[in-house]
Amino acid sequence: MIKRLLTAASISVLCLASSASAAEKVEMWVRTGIGDAFKKTVEAYNSSHENQVAMTEVPFSELVQKYATAIAGGQAPDALSMDLIYNPAFAAAGQLEDLTDWAKSLPYFNSLSPSHVKLGTYQDKIYGLPLSVETSVFAWNKDLYKKAGLDPEKAPASWDEITANAEKIRALGDDTYGFYFSGGGCGGCMIFTFTPLVWGSGADILSADSKAATLDTPQMRQAIDIYRNMVKKDLVPAGAASDNGANFLSFTNGKIGQQSLGAFAIGSLVTEHPDINFGVSLIPGATGGTSSFAGGDNFVVTKGTPKIAAVKEFLEYIYSQDGQKIMAKYGSLPTRGDIADKVLAGLDPRLQVGIDAIAVAKTPYTLQFNDLINSANGPWASFTNAAIFGDDVDSAFANAQSEMQSIIDSGQ
Repeated sequence: MIKRLLTAASISVLCLASSASAAEKVEMWVRTGIGDAFKKTVEAYNSSHENQVAMTEVPFSELVQKYATAIAGGQAPDALSMDLIYNPAFAAAGQLEDLTDWAKSLPYFNSLSPSHVKLGTYQDKIYGLPLSVETSVFAWNKDLYKKAGLDPEKAPASWDEITANAEKIRALGDDTYGFYFSGGGCGGCMIFTFTPLVWGSGADILSADSKAATLDTPQMRQAIDIYRNMVKKDLVPAGAASDNGANFLSFTNGKIGQQSLGAFAIGSLVTEHPDINFGVSLIPGATGGTSSFAGGDNFVVTKGTPKIAAVKEFLEYIYSQDGQKIMAKYGSLPTRGDIADKVLAGLDPRLQVGIDAIAVAKTPYTLQFNDLINSANGPWASFTNAAIFGDDVDSAFANAQSEMQSIIDSGQ
């Protein structure tokens, strides 16, 4: 009898030990300011799963360099929430886990944000999948439209209409302006809100293979003229010329009639600025069509992590309807188009515009995104600032085209 009890007890202990050893703790780094969407999803996962996720916030400006250093020192986390623009460079360096076979086996793979999947792909292998999705949209203040004699329910369909509307709004006087953008060397702001004018008109700033700068096109010159014209007519506050992004959400002050923003601003406006009556639409191209910039983060896995199974389990939870609902509730657009309607049910209907933007959104694919576009001293930021606010447009085009091509060539 005693022997049987001891045997049973031993089996019980072994089972408990086996269960305990089966649980994994996934170490994951995210950027500071990632917001409640991901944090709440981690909390929900940890409360309902044996495996756990330990999330560490790293300052946004330090995250990429710190991750690269950690990889070199063998101290990298199992997974990372990485700005999708950096995904190609880390994949090319052989530092990320190949997720191709597993990703393509997911029944909803083809419904994942296409631009995020594209940026997560290198040489036909998938190294990153969408975690948080952001798109750029066009917003207008309905109350200012009404005061200016415009139809508050009608979204402008072209930049001629946007300019005409801006003139009527500016005519209201005082500190009310028709349009706003952060133009003072904020490359990230301008790629996010300005480039869709060019994409929607059928042109691009890089060739399809990313080996050539294609900045100087009729479409880009027209887009520049549109912004220059609004600046010259005093339809844009003077502070736009020096705004490095600090005042990107100027639309929330109620004095701006129109602005291209991120879909994230929809949630901010609804919860933090309920007094602003606004509409949103896709960003129209300068000559027709629509487009958007696809931003946000990709979920990447450090090459060689022994916790790959637990990492995949966590990502599948994020992609579940429950996970997607949590993300959406706290401000992130659904990454799965096939269940977006269900995920957004009960939330502000204007978020649907952010979803619609995913289908037409683009993200420049290059291993040199930071040097070309994000850097405050890089050619893209210098170009948009000089071309819109400067006196010599032709030189701005020539200098930026030459510098961008030089950076591209140096990396090949």
